[in-house]
Amino acid sequence: MPGRRAPEEARREQIVNAAYAVALRTGIAEVTLRAVAAQAGLSHGLLLFHFKRKDQLIAALLDRVLATTAMLDLSAESHRAVVPARRGAPARLAALLRQEVERLAAEPRGMRLFFEYWALGVRKASIRSKIAAALERYRAAFRELAADLLSEAVGEQADLPSPPPTPDALAAVAVSLINGCAVQMMIDPEGFDTDAYLAAVVSLVERVAPAQRAAAPSRSRNSSSARA
Repeated sequence: MPGRRAPEEARREQIVNAAYAVALRTGIAEVTLRAVAAQAGLSHGLLLFHFKRKDQLIAALLDRVLATTAMLDLSAESHRAVVPARRGAPARLAALLRQEVERLAAEPRGMRLFFEYWALGVRKASIRSKIAAALERYRAAFRELAADLLSEAVGEQADLPSPPPTPDALAAVAVSLINGCAVQMMIDPEGFDTDAYLAAVVSLVERVAPAQRAAAPSRSRNSSSARA
């Protein structure tokens, strides 16, 4: 009795997984239908049933690359999982930056593929628009924390520049710092000091709300006095 055919969606997922493995190893240029079929353990004909042309497979692979780089779930629930809200926005933003830099440092080949697609997007509008939409979602995840940070800074009467930075601007800077770190890790993986980079980033984040650090000991002393 012949075996049951795998559902079409599951088979497509198997093919995209194989394409991702080939791309991580060789880069996008070497992702051919035959190489992917061999990686997936499928016949060339079966792969053609799901992806008629290489450009269709490359487009599907882009979704996987974005899902592992610039399309993470950084919702409010995820923020709280990284650092509890009671720690304050600067601590939460710094922790989220650390999480993202360390995640990308663990798999620099995925970021290499992201930048390969970025280069392809110069010539292909469909790729360019998909990357732009993914980066906007990524910035939006940081925008909420940036707004909280600025709100706390105003509440603590921090000495903000005039005009003060906007949440959009801070979110864009956060994403730029993460992507910049990824680029430097690809260029000089042995010489790039991730811990030193993160320490510098955290210092910059905390400077946005300096009054919070100055006010913390005072609040602590006041609290101790009240308990006494």
